[in-house]
Amino acid sequence: MGVWSRAAREWRFLRGLYRTLGRVRSISADSDWLTCDDLEAAVDRRRNFPAIVFEGRTVTYGEFDALANRYANWAKGRGIKRGEVVALFMPNRIEYVAIWYGLSKVGIATALINNQLTGPALAHSLNICGAVHLIADAETQPVFETVRDQLTRTMTDWIIGGLPPGARADRDLDRTIKGVSALRPDRATARAGLTAKDVALYVYTSGTTGMPKAAKITHMRAQMYMRGFWASTDSTPADRVYNVLPLYHATGGLCAVGAALLGGGVLLLKRKFSAAQFWDDVLAERATIFFYVGELCRYLVALPERPEERQHKLRLAVGNGLSAEVWHQMQIRFRIPRILEFYGATEGNVSLINIDGRRGAVGRVPKYLRKQFNVRVLRLDPETQDPVRGANGFCQECKPGEVGEVIGGIGADARFAYAGYADKAASNAKILRDVFAKGDAWFRTGDLMRQDGDGYFYFVDRMGDTFRWKGENVSASEVTGQLLTAPGVKDAEVYGVEVQGQEGRAGMASLVVDDDFDLSAFAAHVDSKLPAYARPLFIRLQSELATTGTFKRRKVELVAEGFNPSKTDDPLYVRERDSGYQPIDRPRYARIQGGKVKL
Repeated sequence: MGVWSRAAREWRFLRGLYRTLGRVRSISADSDWLTCDDLEAAVDRRRNFPAIVFEGRTVTYGEFDALANRYANWAKGRGIKRGEVVALFMPNRIEYVAIWYGLSKVGIATALINNQLTGPALAHSLNICGAVHLIADAETQPVFETVRDQLTRTMTDWIIGGLPPGARADRDLDRTIKGVSALRPDRATARAGLTAKDVALYVYTSGTTGMPKAAKITHMRAQMYMRGFWASTDSTPADRVYNVLPLYHATGGLCAVGAALLGGGVLLLKRKFSAAQFWDDVLAERATIFFYVGELCRYLVALPERPEERQHKLRLAVGNGLSAEVWHQMQIRFRIPRILEFYGATEGNVSLINIDGRRGAVGRVPKYLRKQFNVRVLRLDPETQDPVRGANGFCQECKPGEVGEVIGGIGADARFAYAGYADKAASNAKILRDVFAKGDAWFRTGDLMRQDGDGYFYFVDRMGDTFRWKGENVSASEVTGQLLTAPGVKDAEVYGVEVQGQEGRAGMASLVVDDDFDLSAFAAHVDSKLPAYARPLFIRLQSELATTGTFKRRKVELVAEGFNPSKTDDPLYVRERDSGYQPIDRPRYARIQGGKVKL
């Protein structure tokens, strides 16, 4: 790259960075300007223009605001007090954002419950947020009924979108709010004393490694999400933002909503993602921006090519978790001009955005801007994954190219604040103290990254997803990326499993395959792509891999079941040293655990 092209790239990076920072620098913990004030300002600019399109229905900004006002005035009329919590348990629909937006106008927090939860996980999520009211729809209210007796407090449920069989007529919230005022609650009285450090929402971690945790999203954090993506996407009233991601999570529910509505554009909301329907929708809706998670994009590139995938008006794809390989295919095959990859922990204080589009990176902090950002990469002990401390007792930063844990310095600035979880003990467990100076405090993300000499950050893996075998650290995500290029492999998930008598954890891969899959060819492929210690020793064949509602993989059950044929009917294989992959039956399982099989 020449001097001038390098300078031009740096200028584009700085221009985009300072545009984004300019929108968020005015956010202050002590300000009385809240998330709902940002949305009301957008409404006042675009009152008669379309705001949200969903399943053939369009509402204007004014209609959206009026609906939110009805929910706010209904809550006041019911005696729901400022600071109390209402749980929202439903799939994507127009009313979703209007509900939490309206409740925030009168100081009520909303807990956004994953609508795919059932049983103990649902009961746990409802119990930890402290809500005494729940709003559901005809689809989710019967699911709520199944856990009512597991709740630690009495909870009154309200239903929108029609009553399911057996539901009480007086719980019909659609009918109830028809008689409620659509006028805005008086700001001076309804929000008197509230500041941006008050909680607006509870957004839950996805629960991939245990029960979900309720992250406290203050008004200033919600503003960081919404204003930040309004700026970084450079969205305008001409944009139409296609969103298939769940509104109960930050990417779909705050980032995409902020980019669409604060920019004055249209939010094209879908109930859920369909790879087969994606391009038809994008064309029909004239979408210009869409929000993704990495798995969603991988589903798209796995589809057969069709003309529609290059006839769209998309100018930008925004999201996280996109591998460098799929990134390349997205831009070349689908002709998407720009991809905006980002990184952020829902409950934390670390945010990175890859403004200038370096493929595979999640963001950049060059050396000359270090003091403006709270992000560092911490050196870890390769055996214990505990922070390495020097003779002075302080931790050490990684050198360029070295993999470590990303941490975020906790400070008073809105960008660096850490609100944590509803559970105080869980919040404190994520704080590391006396890191680089006596008395400092840093948020532990639990994510492994490396930073190159130009300041770009590259995601490596979750700490729990990195396991140690034969004295080497194995990155599950990096191995997964190589397995997905093997002939006949449609989907893959990698994790470590314990083998009796062996140190560390051996690699195991759950695969979804097609008719062309061959175990011998697979073994040859991994031998050519991976070092010996990273090659999967165990294989499990599945018809599909379970995911959370945000397309994250649930490994808990896979790790627990391991390679034990008594715990699954799926085909299992072990790679023996002299004979390749062999089927695991109960006698062979016993020999493996007895140390009689050479791995």
